[in-house]
Amino acid sequence: MDEGLLARVRSRVDALADELVGVSRDIHGHPELGFEEHHAHEVLTAALERHGLDVTRGAYGLDTAFEATAGTEGPTVVVCCEYDALPGIGHACGHNVIAAAGLGAGLAAAAVADEAGGRVRVLGTPAEEGGGGKILMADEGAFEGVDAALMVHPAGRDLRWMDTLAATSFAATFSGLAAHAAAFPERGRNALDAAVLGYVNVAALRQHIATSDRVHGIFTDGGAKTNIVPERAEMDWMVRTARVEDLDALVARVHACLGAGAAAAGCTGEHRVTMRTYADMVDSTVLLDRFAAHAEALGRPLADPRITGTPVTGSTDMGNVSHLVPSIHPVLAVSPPDVSIHSAAFTGHAGGPAGDAAALDGARAMAATVVDVWSDPSLLEQARAALDDRTAA
Repeated sequence: MDEGLLARVRSRVDALADELVGVSRDIHGHPELGFEEHHAHEVLTAALERHGLDVTRGAYGLDTAFEATAGTEGPTVVVCCEYDALPGIGHACGHNVIAAAGLGAGLAAAAVADEAGGRVRVLGTPAEEGGGGKILMADEGAFEGVDAALMVHPAGRDLRWMDTLAATSFAATFSGLAAHAAAFPERGRNALDAAVLGYVNVAALRQHIATSDRVHGIFTDGGAKTNIVPERAEMDWMVRTARVEDLDALVARVHACLGAGAAAAGCTGEHRVTMRTYADMVDSTVLLDRFAAHAEALGRPLADPRITGTPVTGSTDMGNVSHLVPSIHPVLAVSPPDVSIHSAAFTGHAGGPAGDAAALDGARAMAATVVDVWSDPSLLEQARAALDDRTAA
């Protein structure tokens, strides 16, 4: 590692600290849903342009995506920014922290890119919460020629990784026959009953799936009026497995449960996929070791969740990126351990002092990791070999 370059990127983040915290707070105060992140897009691209990076707005066919680059030769490292929020509870996943950390890491790395002989690409990746922005961008070439990809994620602990699951979502629609619920109930076929029976079947299925699997659903349409036998009902479902290779088999079992509910109620059912499949995350141990060393130097030793028994489980489109290039997705604490992400309480912490600190530490540790990649070619060789071995298995 080059201690001089490492000191310079840390110093650069320190100099940018007030601006980065301001960006995080600004995005936190203007929560936007996936593909609608116009304010965040403007705030981030304007900051990148102010500091001299070459910026492409509306990159890779997405209005709220962007790309900023620095450096002219050498290994290319991507730093990912996320900035979409959740309905009703705003930045309850702390994407404002991810955005500011990515911005800071990109700007700090850009300041030494030419001297270090490397290239950095800051990607603004919209709609992580189900929209699959990174997958859509990858389809358009955003990760072609990339040697490594980095991002951080906030939660309640400092962890080496998030336990990320492969995931897909679908809408299930049940069709029956309307009738007057009191005068002619025998002439009706109750689509809501079909959906309820399907839900119960899935609840029974949960006893007989792997402990790492997840199946969860909600009712989005249960009928129009109580005295009309519902002729239509609709549900949204998400299915998750530890490995993307196992996802289709579990989805088929869920479909069978819902189909049985439809048959029992004398109705029909159909399914419509509502998101691109998210793959499981393949964290690069080689790169993660370097990030963890820098985080520990900042007073954030990253725990192994298998040892501490404190995993954070979820799904992310960064998983798809990790099947393409060596990638990391470590977790930094912004709240007490007992506060769940995707909660109103977590929203408050993400926009508070702990969120500010995580954004700055994430920027410092990622920028230092970028410098390590540029300074030591063996890191990329090892990381690429490990990924090739994994994907070939």
